[in-house]
Amino acid sequence: MQRTLALVLCSCALLWSIAARAETDVIRIPRGAGGVGFLPLLVMEQMGLVEKQARALGATNLRAQWIKLGGPAVVNDLLLSGAADVVVAGPPAFLTLWDRTRETIKVRGVAAMSSIPMYLNTRAAHLNSIKDLKPNDKIAVTAVKVSIPAIIMQMAALKEFGLANYAHYDPYTVSLTHADALIALSSGRADISAHFASPPFHQRERKLADMRTIMISNEVMGGPSTFTMLYTTGGFYDGNPQAVAAFLRALEEAIESINADKRAAAQTFIDMEAPSMALAEVLEVLNDPDIRYTTTPENVTKYADFMASVGSIKARPPSWRELFFPSIHHVPGG
Repeated sequence: MQRTLALVLCSCALLWSIAARAETDVIRIPRGAGGVGFLPLLVMEQMGLVEKQARALGATNLRAQWIKLGGPAVVNDLLLSGAADVVVAGPPAFLTLWDRTRETIKVRGVAAMSSIPMYLNTRAAHLNSIKDLKPNDKIAVTAVKVSIPAIIMQMAALKEFGLANYAHYDPYTVSLTHADALIALSSGRADISAHFASPPFHQRERKLADMRTIMISNEVMGGPSTFTMLYTTGGFYDGNPQAVAAFLRALEEAIESINADKRAAAQTFIDMEAPSMALAEVLEVLNDPDIRYTTTPENVTKYADFMASVGSIKARPPSWRELFFPSIHHVPGG
């Protein structure tokens, strides 16, 4: 009896150990807020690159589950609730979550994905710069306070009004998807005066009568900066090394594919997200030299330094590598 009990206990311990080491069979990934900044994810989904790279690593059961949700606040909630494994947003949303979870679930970046400017567009006759905003004006952004355009406007306010008034433009912002903001500007809705747009929404807006661009994010940032990046929790990263490696390899393959064949990438964008767009229209966007796909973080620490200086985050990272998991530390980030 004792020997039988000992064998049962040993068997249970072995099974528990194997289960504890078992990796996930599914990586749940939101598609993002829309636009060409998320194109690598669309390529990964259409070409089955996560599954392809997983097979090459021996993880034959691993698959990606693509969630048709996006936006900075939404994806952060998905990650915190355990409803997603790897999420995508801009550096400000990521930094907010990195700062909040440093002592708990330890969210860090997996890799950057794109470096793309954002453009503040308006048809309002009285707006020649952001300084001309009136009390009733509203600027559409993907998420108030935590999105790239929200932080860009805070940086601009800091330069203009000083540290005490860095949030000067916050009351003018409202949350809208890029698609809804484009519709609002096209229809002349009185409650939306301007839209901080990303490509291809920017290019579509600029073709509207009387549309003007009064601010570009690169001007405020002093150069190119990461537009979309991917991040996850320390638990998922540490517990699923093969899955993370397959995902990162798939991302790298997608970016290589986009850079090698812009026409095929444009067709993927149309097939997966924008069936109403013409191939030539998407190609025009992808051929813009300011639109780049890279896993290398760019100017992420500039966002972090600003957010720490105004108290949006408590910790100031000593370097960009503090913000990212080791698997991307070999690139010359910033």
